[in-house]
Amino acid sequence: MKVLMVSLGCDKNLVDSEVMLGLLHKAGHEITNDEHEAEAVVINTCAFIKDAQEESINTIIEYGELKKTGSLKKLIVTGCLSQRYKDDILAELPEIDTIVGAANYDAIVDAIGSEEEHSFVTDINYMPEAVGGRIVTTGASMAYLKIAEGCGKMCTYCAIPYIRGKYRSIPMEQLLASAKELAAQGVKELILVAQETTLYGVDLYGEKTLPKLLHELCKIEEIQWIRLMYCYPEEITDELIDTIAEEEKVCHYLDIPIQHSEDPVLRRMGRRTCKKDIVELIAKLRIRIPDIAIRTTLIAGFPGETEADHEALMEFVNESEFDRLGVFTYSPEEGTPAASFPDQIENEVAEKWRDDIMALQQEVSYDKNQELLGKSLTVLIEGYVAEDDVYVGRTYRDAPDVDGMVFVDAPYELMSGTFVQVRITDANEYDLTGEMIE
Repeated sequence: MKVLMVSLGCDKNLVDSEVMLGLLHKAGHEITNDEHEAEAVVINTCAFIKDAQEESINTIIEYGELKKTGSLKKLIVTGCLSQRYKDDILAELPEIDTIVGAANYDAIVDAIGSEEEHSFVTDINYMPEAVGGRIVTTGASMAYLKIAEGCGKMCTYCAIPYIRGKYRSIPMEQLLASAKELAAQGVKELILVAQETTLYGVDLYGEKTLPKLLHELCKIEEIQWIRLMYCYPEEITDELIDTIAEEEKVCHYLDIPIQHSEDPVLRRMGRRTCKKDIVELIAKLRIRIPDIAIRTTLIAGFPGETEADHEALMEFVNESEFDRLGVFTYSPEEGTPAASFPDQIENEVAEKWRDDIMALQQEVSYDKNQELLGKSLTVLIEGYVAEDDVYVGRTYRDAPDVDGMVFVDAPYELMSGTFVQVRITDANEYDLTGEMIE
């Protein structure tokens, strides 16, 4: 059967989609990118916030139309939407033939072949067995390595624990086998992801073992860069900082979602840190690793947030000078404590606060990028822009999709996956331009 995979939402979802593609290919199905020839479509959905739920539902309806106009015979929905609303979507979206739970991606082959069973959804704490043969869709040079499922932090705004279950680390031997398989396929950069990466190993080994995992991954010869995402500030240890500083392959880059700076807001969010600790952590990182690039994400318009809180957050962003920063407006999610909090903020106010922060961050980012003019940086080449006759890539300071790019003028043809030295000649708020150094 010809199968089309549609992956929505986060990078963790993408890993699951790639595993499913590998399972389907191994079972003899043909993978296609042509929706008009697809006989089965698998939609891996997101349900993290309302906008993501709406995108998932609209995508299901859109592909459902192919049953009338194309060769589509079967529409399968998996991921967070099917886990959280399994009964609702089967009842209200007749386009769907079968649903598969968020952690039940190892059942995708059975779901494709079954004519009678319409639901492959088990307990949210289910943990699939190790699966090889994943088909990477991010290009030849980089791949995500998901190191854990679920989350137990129970932040008051977040639905993930109700969808993905408790925190479950993936055994280290399984991760190392996956990483070696990816390296054999030509992957040069591994990006470690989870709902939270910094707690890795606590449930399996009784202690935080992310540093040990990093040391082991660094032994894989073909892997050149290892990048850490989703590091909760309160779980970043001196051992982890030392590992990042000392292991050459670990990028001097940390994604640390802090969500806010003000203690009253952090307490209502159920966060397990405070402003003082965040400030001290940032200072410690920059002393121990002077060239570190720090990314964070913030929430604007959380229930009870005041104009004074917002102004204090603006001052904090200005003083902290994050290298990378994203802002989301608060979205009340069904079943979370914050959805019923008093003093909900109007959308217009939340959007204004978000725009205020992003305008400030653009100034910060521009100034930081200007400091890179004339410097030489290592760039991982990922593509070519024919109309401008330039190559495009990323430095250690840039995660794919969320950060900036480097446009590279090269005297000869470069292959994707190549590392080159580039002298920076121009910079704007987000992107750099440079010349390859021969």
